[in-house]
Amino acid sequence: MKLLAVIDMQNDFIDGALGTKEAVAIVENVKARIAKAKAEGEAVIFTRDTHFANYMDTQEGKKLPVPHCIENTFGWEVREGLAEADDVIIDKPTFGSTELQQHVVEMGYTDVELIGLCTDICVISNAMLIKASLPECNVSVRADCCAGVTPESHQNALAAMAMCQIEII
Repeated sequence: MKLLAVIDMQNDFIDGALGTKEAVAIVENVKARIAKAKAEGEAVIFTRDTHFANYMDTQEGKKLPVPHCIENTFGWEVREGLAEADDVIIDKPTFGSTELQQHVVEMGYTDVELIGLCTDICVISNAMLIKASLPECNVSVRADCCAGVTPESHQNALAAMAMCQIEII
């Protein structure tokens, strides 16, 4: 069974509070990959970085003092045109989602592909959680459907994942 995990394709990470031109550049690739996955009968699940009004008081807020992905704001929403009303979206308060990890284990996926934002923070965190839970699962990351905080950190994250037997496609 194959799963496409779409990580944090939210307005604040694309062209909002923490947006980058590299993130904007992958939106159409991500949209096409989601459409292909659904057409081929693959399961698709989304994660959504979720913070609250007290963000600046949290550890993350103190280390990254840029309010972003505050629940029920435009920046928190998955980019229009990517998720459909019946798609599963996991809200996560931190980089890696243990809920996504548990879902992958419970469903018995044999192949998990990750795409989205940011390669060097949330994509790598989720890929590593899944690989640690299911070492025999084929975990992959599609490089042209991901963007990092910087192009250099994107490349560093891809290299780190490859060293941990996560396939880079």
